[in-house]
Amino acid sequence: MTGWLRGTALVGGVIALAAGLLAVGAAVGSPPDKAAAPAASAAPAAPSDPLARSIAALQKNLKRSPGNGRAWSDLGLAYVQEARLTADPTYYPKAEGAFAKSLALSPDDNATALVGQATLASSRHDFPRALALVTGALRLNDYSATAYGVKADALTELGRYDAAAAAVQRMLDLRPGVDSFARGSYQRELRGDVPGARELLQHAADDAASPADKAFSLYYLGELAWNNGDAATARRQYDAALAADPVYLPAETGQAKALAAAGDATAALSLYRDAVQQQPQPAYVIELGELLQATGQTKAAQEQYDVVRATEQLFAAQGANVDLELALFEADHGKPADALRYATSAYRVRPDSILTEDAYAWALHRAGRDREALAQARRAGRLGARLPYLRYHLGVIEAAVGDTSGARRDLRAALSLNPSFNPLQAPAARALLKSLG
Repeated sequence: MTGWLRGTALVGGVIALAAGLLAVGAAVGSPPDKAAAPAASAAPAAPSDPLARSIAALQKNLKRSPGNGRAWSDLGLAYVQEARLTADPTYYPKAEGAFAKSLALSPDDNATALVGQATLASSRHDFPRALALVTGALRLNDYSATAYGVKADALTELGRYDAAAAAVQRMLDLRPGVDSFARGSYQRELRGDVPGARELLQHAADDAASPADKAFSLYYLGELAWNNGDAATARRQYDAALAADPVYLPAETGQAKALAAAGDATAALSLYRDAVQQQPQPAYVIELGELLQATGQTKAAQEQYDVVRATEQLFAAQGANVDLELALFEADHGKPADALRYATSAYRVRPDSILTEDAYAWALHRAGRDREALAQARRAGRLGARLPYLRYHLGVIEAAVGDTSGARRDLRAALSLNPSFNPLQAPAARALLKSLG
């Protein structure tokens, strides 16, 4: 049920939104009275071919002018974006080298490179380092909306939710736009404020200046609807996102899960296979594997899960921390001992994150330590986020410790939020609920 930048399982729509909004390619802002041209939107990426052309152009320019520190930072940011788009973490060391070159050329007052390094650290899920780097950048320039966006992402992933909300508000004050509206929406969704989250995402959609930004905003409006049981609205938003930008793959995977929920597994599998072929993101691979497993294609599903493990190991080899991703994945599809090892490691670094608490709880449950798991699972729901899998995990753990009334309540809540929230776990929730009477 997990994956790299997973949209509806590992991290819910909200966290994937934050991850997808990493400030890649955006310029560091200036004080209002000295404002330069507006920074590029940090929201979803344009198609990979234009980005590849931009990388080639930057490389060519740097061959002619290797002393251009800003160009090295821009190249580093482009590498980070390319890694995200292609699920190829071998771009991370390239980005690291580009930022180091920029800082070597301009060691003082180089907030752009520091923001770039913070973005890279966030992409590697090293959120403590990301926070330290972006804090240094903000000491040099406190008027950078992009830097405040990266700061908000890091604080959120570390579970420092009030500070994250303050950083988002500062970003909104400095530069209202798709990236800041979307982050504001995320903060509201985390706290269970679905109407408020929807309102800000609609502002993002209305403000979008490019097809990719429009598709991004519409897709997350679809995710918001999906997580709250409105499959028809979710499908309309996914369709609209693809109409805005036909190459925006997250919307295609949204269509796939909507089709699966409607009973058309054949069409859903076709869309998932197309998405995986174009971008082998672990998130897409897991969703494909789970639907294969749900339709009885166990061997084919296991092949997809093997791909996920290999991909996550590749990310880890390039300096990414994938403990949280692997904790939930192994809890759902692997060995409980492995899940608990990964979850314990993630919890040491990010003990205040509700997502880490949930993953730790689920791994503890799978390892048979249900009393410990219950406290963590209850704490994971403290913000009121309306994410079905949080309530599902809690309900299962409550059933395991004999809290039948609590289990009924939370399993019903998960299915009420979205009766098709996962092709494997939604049926399991119904079966457990039936067994409880």
